[in-house]
Amino acid sequence: MYIIGENIHIISDKVKEALKERDAKFFQAQAVKQVEAGAQALDLNLGPRKKDWEEVFPWMVETVEAVVDVPLSFDSTNILGIEAGLKKITKAQPIINSTSAEPERLEKVPLLAKQYNARLIALTMGSSGIPVGADERVNIAIEALIPRMLEIDYPISDLIIDPLVLTVSGCQEYCPHLIEAVRTLQVIWDPPPSISVGLSNVSNAVPVENRPLINRVYGAMLMGVGLQMMIANPLDEDLKTVIRIIEERDTSTAVGRLYLSLHDHIAAMEEPQIDDVDMDDPEQVAIWKTVQILLNKVIYADSYLQQATMA
Repeated sequence: MYIIGENIHIISDKVKEALKERDAKFFQAQAVKQVEAGAQALDLNLGPRKKDWEEVFPWMVETVEAVVDVPLSFDSTNILGIEAGLKKITKAQPIINSTSAEPERLEKVPLLAKQYNARLIALTMGSSGIPVGADERVNIAIEALIPRMLEIDYPISDLIIDPLVLTVSGCQEYCPHLIEAVRTLQVIWDPPPSISVGLSNVSNAVPVENRPLINRVYGAMLMGVGLQMMIANPLDEDLKTVIRIIEERDTSTAVGRLYLSLHDHIAAMEEPQIDDVDMDDPEQVAIWKTVQILLNKVIYADSYLQQATMA
């Protein structure tokens, strides 16, 4: 699994304060910590930076590249800011996060990616917003995103399609659609573009104590349909354990066997089975309950782990 570290994000109060103070040591520590934990790239979500983009983006690149060698992903709506950052890259091939199928961005951002030899994350989202059905998301990739790359001779090998994870809290019915979108996107082109998701989006607006469990169960399900790249927290050791169990087919623990069973059922387009769950093991029961909300079998509530188990 290729993990793009998500922890330098403007939504964090600590990141906001460090950016305000130009605290280079804070960002360098964050970068090193994520890379040492296994991140193979780092997402830099600095927001639009409408007033100070010309200085902030280059400063961040110089700050982070001073301590790590991995690709940097520029996560911003500010195209000028992204370009200012790209001009300062001296190490690994950068990533632009992101374009969409909205005409203005699809016109400009791929050209920027080509000019600076950057990989490009492309969202399956058009002018009318995020489509919810799997087919609609796939169609945006086939009818808009890939044709634009071919039009400008941008290498499909550098394209990363993001079919957009929606939160289980409020958009529960669409969580299974994302799984099927990832499955289908694996076969839309030969060779197919890479597929990535912002994994932790699935647990947005969920009580903080439940977020890691939801993230890792959804991650296991998405690996079942071939996901090999994600923007995620590389410091989440439990998530990394689940990834390792699936990649190594580690059957040495009961919980590991349950995650593998879940992965395999999803891969085979089958319903996960309650018979695979030891109902005397609270950890396995929590995993099963999480599967049920992510497959839209049981209505999500913040207290879902305290509710009676459903087959």
